[in-house]
Amino acid sequence: MFDNVATGLTLAELEQQVLDYWDQQQVFEKSVQQRRGCTPYVFYDGPPFATGLPHYGHLLAGTIKDVIPRYQTMLGKYVERTFGWDCHGLPIESLAQDVLGLAGAPAIKAHGVAAFNEQCRSMVLRYVDEWKTTVRRMGRWVDFDNGYKTMDAKFMESIWWVFKQLWEQGRIYKAYRIMPYSWKLNTPLSNFEANSNYQDVQDPAVTIRMKILEPTPAFPCLDGLAAYIIVWTTTPWTLPSNLAACVGPDIDYCLVKDGDSTDAYLLAQSRLSTYYKDESEYTVLGTMKGRDLQGCRYEPIFPYFAQERPNAFRVLVDDYVTTTEGTGIVHQAPAYGEDDYRICRAAGIELVDPLDEDGKFTSAVPDWEGEFCKDADKGIIRHLKQVGKLVQQSTIVHSYPFCERTDTPLIYRAIDAWYVRVEDLRERVLRSNSQIRWMPDYVGEKRFANWLAEAKDWNISRNRFWGSCLPLWINVEDPDDIICVGSIAELEALSGVKVDDLHKHYIDQIEIHREGKTYRRTPEVLDCWFESGSMPYAQHHYPFENKEKVEATFPAEFIAEGLDQTRGWFYTLVVLSTILFDKPAFLNVVVNGLVLAEDGRKMSKRLKNYPDPMEVINQYGADALRLCMLSSPVVRAEDLRFSETAVREVMRTVLLPIWNSYSFLATYARVDNWRPAPGALSYPCNPANVLDRWILSRLTATVADFRTALDAYDLQKGATRFTSFIEDLTNWYIRRSRRRFWKSSNDQDKEEAYQTLYYVLVSFCQLAAPFIPFITETIYRDLRTEDMPESVHLCDYPALVPELLDVSLNEQMSRTMQAVSLGRYLRSQTAMKVRQPLSAAMLVSANAAVRQDLQSMASVIAEELNVKEVQVKANEEELVTLSAKPNLKRLGPKYGKKLKNLAAAITALPSDSILQVLGGGSVQVDIAGLEAVNLTSEDVLIQRSEREGLTVANEGEITVALDIRLTPSLIMEGWAREVVSKLQNLRKELGFSVTDRIVIQYDAPAEVSDAIVAQSAYICAETLAISITPGRGENMQEVEMNGVKASFSLCRAK
Repeated sequence: MFDNVATGLTLAELEQQVLDYWDQQQVFEKSVQQRRGCTPYVFYDGPPFATGLPHYGHLLAGTIKDVIPRYQTMLGKYVERTFGWDCHGLPIESLAQDVLGLAGAPAIKAHGVAAFNEQCRSMVLRYVDEWKTTVRRMGRWVDFDNGYKTMDAKFMESIWWVFKQLWEQGRIYKAYRIMPYSWKLNTPLSNFEANSNYQDVQDPAVTIRMKILEPTPAFPCLDGLAAYIIVWTTTPWTLPSNLAACVGPDIDYCLVKDGDSTDAYLLAQSRLSTYYKDESEYTVLGTMKGRDLQGCRYEPIFPYFAQERPNAFRVLVDDYVTTTEGTGIVHQAPAYGEDDYRICRAAGIELVDPLDEDGKFTSAVPDWEGEFCKDADKGIIRHLKQVGKLVQQSTIVHSYPFCERTDTPLIYRAIDAWYVRVEDLRERVLRSNSQIRWMPDYVGEKRFANWLAEAKDWNISRNRFWGSCLPLWINVEDPDDIICVGSIAELEALSGVKVDDLHKHYIDQIEIHREGKTYRRTPEVLDCWFESGSMPYAQHHYPFENKEKVEATFPAEFIAEGLDQTRGWFYTLVVLSTILFDKPAFLNVVVNGLVLAEDGRKMSKRLKNYPDPMEVINQYGADALRLCMLSSPVVRAEDLRFSETAVREVMRTVLLPIWNSYSFLATYARVDNWRPAPGALSYPCNPANVLDRWILSRLTATVADFRTALDAYDLQKGATRFTSFIEDLTNWYIRRSRRRFWKSSNDQDKEEAYQTLYYVLVSFCQLAAPFIPFITETIYRDLRTEDMPESVHLCDYPALVPELLDVSLNEQMSRTMQAVSLGRYLRSQTAMKVRQPLSAAMLVSANAAVRQDLQSMASVIAEELNVKEVQVKANEEELVTLSAKPNLKRLGPKYGKKLKNLAAAITALPSDSILQVLGGGSVQVDIAGLEAVNLTSEDVLIQRSEREGLTVANEGEITVALDIRLTPSLIMEGWAREVVSKLQNLRKELGFSVTDRIVIQYDAPAEVSDAIVAQSAYICAETLAISITPGRGENMQEVEMNGVKASFSLCRAK
């Protein structure tokens, strides 16, 4: 006991010892097993990909996921913490493509799907060892050995079960719909994936003209003019696929003659000013409503599909058209726009899609065959200009979706894909969401709820290779005849084939033959979000195994991930659980923000704008990094600009003070051979010293605050609560109790000081263990007695001890520390060292209860501020001259021009009226032109002018004044205290122990020497010296005090 303080190791090095201890003693396993049979607390760990190294975002989320299970375990809950790996999907496929040098889906097929998938399988867990190392080093406890992998057959079989439940509810359907499409990956994405990576880009914006062939009766007489529809678009590459134009039914359109030309243009009347600077540039030939333009036929922009779509190239009408941009007439390419598709389909116009799976034009558009669609913009614009169809050209900057995996721009195109019907579920998923507690609450109540309220049907199929396969076998002769398979056993029974692996290259060759019909599997694989959204069931192979366990513990109590998961994992969890069980998949969620580089940009390996996580951990310790993140707003969904300096400050201002508190106790306990009494950890009963009673009460209040914060999943609040407690413990309790430990007599006061500090430190270790598991473990293990649990993480969480809580004492000490803080502030403002005694401090408060507290602690305040006298007063008149001026922000809007007279009356208020306002009352003033005005403290600003010789500061209900006039005797005492400070430093530098008695000799100027002679008893008492005499002894040490040099010799007394 009390040995670790002498190790001389850094905190980071001590953490390595703790890790070894946890491994050797299997402390994590014990912490879980000792709660077996207790109330379960279910936590879902979202599976990461192991294809990249963990970054600060992973460390943040992992720390949050560690704190809550540790806390719940210490509360007596049984908390399993199995880790999972996301093994399927585009991240792995992209990696495999790079390794194999395969550019796209055709290349993969040529290479062989089986070989490609096995390459994916071999790379899935590429960085598992690095992940395990980092997770372990961060102090996070998880079960890797019994974790799940989404590529395991059991997991994939449960996915099939989930899919079949949706199929049987009629929620799975196949349709052509406009979807975000990654041409780089040759697959559609879901809408929520497309919304995760918007970037500002420049795109061309063109206005083109399309010649009218068959005007409607609403058109005016053209008298030989050539009439044109003009349309605006930011996607010129879609113009070869134009099949219609759309107008709004109630929008006013006009046909205008263009200047002196023989051309007439049709556009929305409200958009004329966009294309013409002056009315003289055009002549209005006629106006009409949009509905009157329906059926108007025009000449195709390009000839490619004129013969194939004879009912196309006409004006359609729909309410979606607006006049906020463009011409008020919208070009329709039904293969590339959701509204375009809907409107043309309703009009019986079949779409054309002249792009291949790489987003390149096919032979259907021979002029740009083989060219990527967006790269063709320039050539298309150039052609339109050459043939006289380009009216106007510009460039716009707008926000555009990019593929998150490849960072390439997405295109929207009509895709034949499989969907989950979600839109009719909106009310049900919103009801599920209302049962979830979000931290912070606005994420669930606004961001997530708004997303759910506009939820679209979910595209769950991907034209890829490595993933869970859609379990649908389709009749080769009748595409409407489909068999949905929900298990391996069912597939084996239907096919007669033994099934060991559910991946594409195994099961695509399996056919089902039934009643003379042949069924083959649809080739798509499932969106990997479907897998992660199903993990509550699939990780347990539900319902094939663990059925009772899953159903008894569903939904989970807790999950945690980043803000981006509102459109990812959080969303898929809630959607699937609502469909399956009509309830949310989780009840509590902590949402973290992004960890950015210190300059506010995204962390980038290329830019090297952030420190390596492991280097930070190895230098400052995982506890420092954990606490730095947990005490910041990033655990409340706000972004964090990560700074290594912030981590260092946490180590310096929180962790080292914790360690120093333990070191203080251990040092003196060894000297006095003090040991805690055997038996359960107990606190001293009603200690006599007010400091002991206060720190025990302060600890109890902290326990209550901390439990309240963690029960509400408010980690930032919890972290700040115990860091403020440490400041009070070190900078007030221990500092003011030092002499109680120094004194040679082992009286009751000293015993109670030991008991109190020991109890507080052990309790604090238990309190803070979920947040800073390393330092609390190190200190606890050195403080524990044999009958206490071997690890702090095997302890119960500290309970609230009501008899220790003294709210009035906490308040009294808080006010005392506030007064001391104000006094120290005044000293710093006047460059008056605390070591320089002053004659008096005056404390003023209009509140009688505050005055009583300050009076009862006057001796403490006097000692802290180093003043001879403390005077407590009810008003400030003796200290300052009070004056008032109007609070313009409050009074200005109310009185306007009459404020001038009111301001003059406020400025003229006498001191008794000002004091009345300060005391919480009101005063009435009579102003010419106004009724009598009642003024309160909110209406006036009080100014204080210090009286001569005083310096004054105010905070809240307390005002402090210091008399900074120095007498010769005060100056001499100041020198004595400077001498004590230098001698204490010399004791440390020369290696004296805290109990060594010494002999001091000195050589100093007269002003210092006179002070030493006058204050020798005080100096000896403070420095454990048996004598201090003038002379030059051995090993004289020169020091400087207030610009004056002196020399001292310190020798151990014989």
